[in-house]
Amino acid sequence: MSIDKYKQEAAAASFILRASCEAARGIVAAVTSVLFEQGCYLNEMAQFDDRESGRFFMRAHAQVQIGTSTLVDIREALRPVSERFGIDWSIHSTAQPVKVLIMVSKFDHCFDDLLYRHHKGELPMQITAVVSNHLDLRPMAEREGLRFIYLPVTKENKLEQEVRLMEIIEQTGTELVVLARYMQILSDSLCRELRGRAINIHHSFLPGFKGAKPYHQAYERGVKLIGATAHYVTADLDEGPIIEQAVQVVDHSYSPEALVAVGRDTETIALSRAVKLHVEHRVFLDGNKTVIFK
Repeated sequence: MSIDKYKQEAAAASFILRASCEAARGIVAAVTSVLFEQGCYLNEMAQFDDRESGRFFMRAHAQVQIGTSTLVDIREALRPVSERFGIDWSIHSTAQPVKVLIMVSKFDHCFDDLLYRHHKGELPMQITAVVSNHLDLRPMAEREGLRFIYLPVTKENKLEQEVRLMEIIEQTGTELVVLARYMQILSDSLCRELRGRAINIHHSFLPGFKGAKPYHQAYERGVKLIGATAHYVTADLDEGPIIEQAVQVVDHSYSPEALVAVGRDTETIALSRAVKLHVEHRVFLDGNKTVIFK
């Protein structure tokens, strides 16, 4: 068998299991026993107990011996265990890239960086469409052979265009929406609709902690770093669960133009890392925080 053929078959038989539930004894043993019985080999496994919330999180990357169990078989075998422990779980084949819709306005740096990393194979995703409220980046999208959808937004048509956006998301089977410097505030209802499946990049340090006990506030928000911040979109503007942050040191010698350039770098880094973590199924929501298995 050629190396390429082997890689293709290995990818087809590889999957990621995500699980979360109330913490209890025996969960790992029960799940891994089922995987063993189904002929699975564990390539990677991570788990975490949040003692504050009492929640348990687990991510396993496994491989099935070709010619034995199918993903359908494994799902059926796991069902009794999930019912026993009340597990919220899902299985994702690594052969099926996550379907991603990208939203842009006029700034191109985050969009360009995502396209580059996608071409290099760093981001296992399928871009379903590019949606924008401006026409500036249409040539870039169409040059890549991507479907470009122009949805101009005004106060009068905002809700109508959001309905159209949701139609596009459903029609394309989009699983993740990436706001790559999309300069429009989404409505509360749309944010709720996209909970946990829309990522935004903020060109600043988030969050800003005011008042007493700032470190306690930082813990409650699950801060990663201080810098440009990639987070899930919520109805509370720029208050969503943080996925990734990037930072770069500057000093008195930096002009405003130089600071803008540095800002672009931190934005692209934070956003691409956040997208990669999500499409690799490494991010779990834990209230207003995230649990991330890197």
